Amino acid sequence: MSEEIFEQAKEAIINGDAEAAAELARKGLDRGIPGLDLIDKAFIPGINEVGDQFGEGQLFLPELIMSATAMQGVIEIINASLEVGEKQVQGKVVIGTVEGDLHDIGKTIVVSLLKANGFDVLDLGRDVSVDRFIEEAESFGADIIGTSALLTTTMSVQKELIETLKEKGLRDKYKVVVGGAPVTQRWAGRIGADAYAVDAGDGVRKIKELLEN
Repeated sequence: MSEEIFEQAKEAIINGDAEAAAELARKGLDRGIPGLDLIDKAFIPGINEVGDQFGEGQLFLPELIMSATAMQGVIEIINASLEVGEKQVQGKVVIGTVEGDLHDIGKTIVVSLLKANGFDVLDLGRDVSVDRFIEEAESFGADIIGTSALLTTTMSVQKELIETLKEKGLRDKYKVVVGGAPVTQRWAGRIGADAYAVDAGDGVRKIKELLEN
């Protein structure tokens, strides 16, 4: 019976059906399926499949947003059922769009997917200064700092962040991930970032890899 619910829940996320996903989460909990099993065996495989399809061009932005929204609702339901200390947190991520840049749709999708995959995320929004990235990472206890730049004129802020972390003796404390339309792997290597994310799904994968290593 559990396997049937797992498969239905996975499909609900892939289809972006928030109502069905929420109903299946409650049904699974009512039948005594542990919340973490529902997350690990049903919902995360579903959202990972969505990320893969988006990366391969089989699924588009509106569908991705619907699936991420459905996933967020499920996480809230399951987290509410868990005892303190039982909730699964994969890591802490501070993320924002760099200073001078007001575009944040892509970053918002990354936030949704990270939360859906069990990360504790602090979304700083857009137009975020280097000093604020560092201050918030320090107070939040972050493992990862993620920055998005959508304009070529703001990419330099990503470089400035890494240089400032070095100046403050904090570079080894955080993994820095960069992304955004004009950003490339070459740029990430040039400024000394720990990873470059091509898109939202790739961002989640890269962050998981950094924390596992």
